[in-house]
Amino acid sequence: MYIQELARLSGVSTRTLRYYDEIDLLIPIKKEDTGYRVYNQGHVDRLQQILFYRELDMPLSQIKEVLDAEDFEQLESLRYHQRTLQQKQRHITDLLETVIMTIQSIEEGITMSNEQKFEAFKQQLIDENEEKYGAEIREKYGNESVKASYGMAKNMTEEQYEAAQQLEKMLLERLKEAMEVGDVQSDIAVEVAELHKRWLSFYWPKYTKEAHIGLAQMYIADERFTDYYDSRVDKGATQFLTDAIIYYGQLK
Repeated sequence: MYIQELARLSGVSTRTLRYYDEIDLLIPIKKEDTGYRVYNQGHVDRLQQILFYRELDMPLSQIKEVLDAEDFEQLESLRYHQRTLQQKQRHITDLLETVIMTIQSIEEGITMSNEQKFEAFKQQLIDENEEKYGAEIREKYGNESVKASYGMAKNMTEEQYEAAQQLEKMLLERLKEAMEVGDVQSDIAVEVAELHKRWLSFYWPKYTKEAHIGLAQMYIADERFTDYYDSRVDKGATQFLTDAIIYYGQLK
């Protein structure tokens, strides 16, 4: 099929399709002398995958890496999209229920607890954490510990939820300042480790320095964990935080 046909079929503009060609993301099977690009069924399937990943806000460069990888499996990729979209669907349903309840509480005077107002948002955090890190944390800490942690998150009051969010914000700010000092044994680095401990205490039913150090070491063992702090603070932030937590654990 020609580029216009693929554009009509997919809803993707011809301009976008030409750009995908320029960056080697969706290369036509051939280009005729007239300049028209020609695509086949394989391109249709690949474009579908591209659009799935775009829905997950994945950069085009990363999508290309995923689709071009030798071990790429289309069926497994589709199952991943299915799980992710089902998670989004649950979150939208939860948000919709929260909006409906809020409207009813205003129009009909139905009492809505503060916990109910934030339930959907807290469930989204749990679902995202489970999707990204569930297998690893269950293997390391066990199902019961993970279940207890999720239970604490769901049962947070409005004040506790806001406090946890503000504490994490402070943690990231102080971590950046500590990196500028550059010494994991400095007072500010110790403060960062203490802030991290206090933040964890909102989600962990029981704190131990061994578990804290183990979590920090997990941060640098997996690039998904590493990216969480490196992308929010600066490159090397996760390593610095890990070293600070290890030193902090030795002080206790």
